[in-house]
Amino acid sequence: MHITTPLRRSVQLLSTATAPALVVPTINSRPFSVLRRPRPNYPGHVPLTTPERSLLTIGSALMSFFDPRRGDMIAVLGEVTATPYFIYRLRDAMLASPTGRQILRDRPRITSKTIDLDKLRAMPENTVGREYAMWLDKEGVSPDTRSQVRYIDDEECAYVMQRYRESHDFYHALTGLPIIREGEIALKAFEFANTLLPMTGLSMVATLGLKGEERKRLRDVYFPWAFRNGLRAEEVINIYWEKELETDVDVLRRRIGLERPPE
Repeated sequence: MHITTPLRRSVQLLSTATAPALVVPTINSRPFSVLRRPRPNYPGHVPLTTPERSLLTIGSALMSFFDPRRGDMIAVLGEVTATPYFIYRLRDAMLASPTGRQILRDRPRITSKTIDLDKLRAMPENTVGREYAMWLDKEGVSPDTRSQVRYIDDEECAYVMQRYRESHDFYHALTGLPIIREGEIALKAFEFANTLLPMTGLSMVATLGLKGEERKRLRDVYFPWAFRNGLRAEEVINIYWEKELETDVDVLRRRIGLERPPE
C-alpha cells in the first residue's frame, strides 16, 4: 500500500507547476475592530483581529511553557497557530481520503454521551476500545475534558480541530506510549510529523524541563521513533475511531504503517 506523508504532499505541491493551489476561504476577511466585531460563524466562535490573535499567541505560549498543566492555554495555542495554513492543510488531507470525507459528513463527536465507556472496558484485551478506556482510567480523565474550539474562523476547519483534539486519547491507545512525561512529549513529536500542526511542535519545548536521563531517552529512543513513524504512517486524523473500537490495536497499526514504540 502506498502511503503519502504530509511532508511529501507539501513538497509535491510546491514542485509541480500544474498542481492545484491551496484555496483558503476568506471568512470575515474585512477589517474589523473590537468595537465592531462580526457575527460568529458557529456557536462559541470568537472572531479575532490580527493584534488580538498575536497577543493571544504570545500569551498562551508563555502560559503553556511555564505551566504545562494548563490544558486550556495549550488548546488556545493550538487554535491561534493553526491558521491560516495548517488547519486547511489538515482539512484537505481529510477531503483527500474517503474515510476522512465520511468523518466530515457525519461529524461525530467523542464524548461520554456518544461512547459507552463501560462497554469499552468489557471488550477483549488489545482492542482499540479497551485500550482507549484503560488509558482514560489510568489518567483519571474523561472524553468531556477537551475544550470547545473558538478561535478558528472557518466552521468546517473548526470541526477538524475539534476532531483532532477529541481524538488525542485514541492516539495514546494506538501508539501505546508509556504514561510518563517522555511518552507525552514523544506523542506530540509523532503528531507534529503526522499533522504539521505548529502547537504539537512547540510542545516539544517541554523537554527543557526534563532531567538529563529523560532528555537522553527522548533523543535516543522516542524522537527517532516518533519522527520516522509520524512521517510514514497514514494521517491519523482520517481514522474513524467509532468504527474501529473492536479492531485489534496491532491490526490497526499494521494497516496505517505504524510501528509499536520501543519498550
